[in-house]
Amino acid sequence: MEISAWGRVQNARSTNRPTSQYYIKNMFSNFLEFHGDRLFRDDPSIIGGIGQIGDFVVTVIAEEKGVTLEEKSKRNFGSPHPEGYRKALRLMRQAEKFNRPIITLVDTQGAYCGVGAEERGQGEAIAQNLREMFSLSVPIISVIIGEGGSGGALAIAVANKVYMLENAVYSILSPEGFSSILWKDSSRAAEAAELMKMTSYDLLNMNIIDGVIEEPNGGAHVDPEATLKLLKEKIMKDLEYYKTKSKEEILSERYERFRKF
Repeated sequence: MEISAWGRVQNARSTNRPTSQYYIKNMFSNFLEFHGDRLFRDDPSIIGGIGQIGDFVVTVIAEEKGVTLEEKSKRNFGSPHPEGYRKALRLMRQAEKFNRPIITLVDTQGAYCGVGAEERGQGEAIAQNLREMFSLSVPIISVIIGEGGSGGALAIAVANKVYMLENAVYSILSPEGFSSILWKDSSRAAEAAELMKMTSYDLLNMNIIDGVIEEPNGGAHVDPEATLKLLKEKIMKDLEYYKTKSKEEILSERYERFRKF
């Protein structure tokens, strides 16, 4: 069944949709979470740690919206503060030191734009992640599992391979924000979503992403296990591929991937 761009936006935002916690719990064994950026505090909207998938020990970094209303509030509805991105970078540097591949799961409407976040250097934190991720010599695999909003998503998605779940979206702005700017009318969000080319298949056709991971009819929440299985297979295949690649090849591939845009 053909789904409109706005339909995929709504699916990506669904409160029933599996969040990063589900994939981490069921895909990585012996997961050990780390906390804090060593500068200010721990940001619960980003989960980071070490886990095992197959024979590979990897660093996992994921944006988390939360499931219950109480948890959503605690995790700031998946909108990270600068300390969240600095925690992610700390763990990426650790992965580089110990030669661990990095897996990132993206699901955010965007970086938090509150006064405190701006005062603590939100833009600088995102920019530093973008810059330093290009210099990491370990493979990075990123999957947009729900919403991929602007720099808040890209800050953990400068990867060798970028995939999207079928009903995920990835864009510089929300459709509501786009229509408010373009037409001064946020009620035209559905029309904006079509113009923005933000769906997985739109981005695959433009070679912005490397693949689409199919979901069951109705979305990932209908059969989370089936979605998880396909996601795990894709990650395992790439980890096997990068096992034979040199650091120079990994760096060059990532640079060329983004340079072609």
